[in-house]
Amino acid sequence: MLNTPYYLVDKALLLPNMEKIAWLRQQSGAKSLLALKCFATWSVFDFMSEYMDGTTSSSLFEVKLGREKFPGETHAYSVAWADHEIAEVLASSDKIIFNTAAQLQRFEEVSRGHKRGLRVNPGVSTSSFDLADPARPFSRLGEHAPEVIEPVLGLVSGFMFHNNCENADFDRFDAMLGMIEQRFGHLIRQMEWISLGGGIHFTGEGYPLDRLAERLKRFAGQNEVQVYLEPGEAAITKSTTLEVTVLDTLNNGKNLAIVDSSIEAHMLDLLIYRESAKIAPNSGPHQWMVCGKSCLAGDIFGEFQFEQPLQPGDRLSIQDAGGYTMVKKNWFNGVQMPGIALRELDGTVRLVQSFDYADFSAALS
Repeated sequence: MLNTPYYLVDKALLLPNMEKIAWLRQQSGAKSLLALKCFATWSVFDFMSEYMDGTTSSSLFEVKLGREKFPGETHAYSVAWADHEIAEVLASSDKIIFNTAAQLQRFEEVSRGHKRGLRVNPGVSTSSFDLADPARPFSRLGEHAPEVIEPVLGLVSGFMFHNNCENADFDRFDAMLGMIEQRFGHLIRQMEWISLGGGIHFTGEGYPLDRLAERLKRFAGQNEVQVYLEPGEAAITKSTTLEVTVLDTLNNGKNLAIVDSSIEAHMLDLLIYRESAKIAPNSGPHQWMVCGKSCLAGDIFGEFQFEQPLQPGDRLSIQDAGGYTMVKKNWFNGVQMPGIALRELDGTVRLVQSFDYADFSAALS
């Protein structure tokens, strides 16, 4: 048995997401690129590449990782490229997407001959979190005005619209795509490809995948473009757990269990968005607050129900722990960083990455 804490990626749970992505590609013609900002555990890239078309990035290092580890296309996007990294970005990518017309013009000469795109911000989104809303007031994410885009049309072959965020509502997606077509359609029809970004939870239970396929196919046909999607969470949802062990228990008005992990260090988004972790089956007569071991007072995974009182040595599985976790893990408090393990389709489990004091020390100076 592996020592906790560790993230466990289960290929059997990853497979249904991959099959839905492949089905959507076949039915709609849209290509799917894995968003590395959400999930970059490259030990499963060969497996995922059988169902997906490549990767998309947010930085030079993600571009290089995608080119090195994931067969297929490599799209390079960043909110801003630096002078000293642009050559490597171009050498490691099939397409480069600029965030602004100014950056496009700044790097026009050096990127000439490369397939180029521009991020366009349509000013609408689905996010309930201001922190994550691409269309928040004064957003720096993409160009907003057609009159700014039109003078540089001849320099690009495509646009990226990334305005969805945790959108599980097809009708909302459909309406927003209609708004995009109405406002930017005359520009879209001059392009060869359009990325509609990520944040569309089309692999979720009950999502009308057939309606999405029809809508994407119609959008591509009417505008004569190749459509790309950039699933992150949708690609890996429910595939991964964070395996932890109870170290101590106490009662301070509630039953508290302290585990060998930390939300600030290992599931940071729970802290940022003030959300609870998930534990299955979360049933039984005994309620416990599961807490992290860092010194942060609010290092709490959540409150859950159990069949029996928790005791030191009990193993817990934090569910749906793949997205925005391994890419954000950190060394706060020097808490042991989780290893990464894979469960193969035959059920065997192997550790593919581990971290020790040398890694902690090397991250500092």
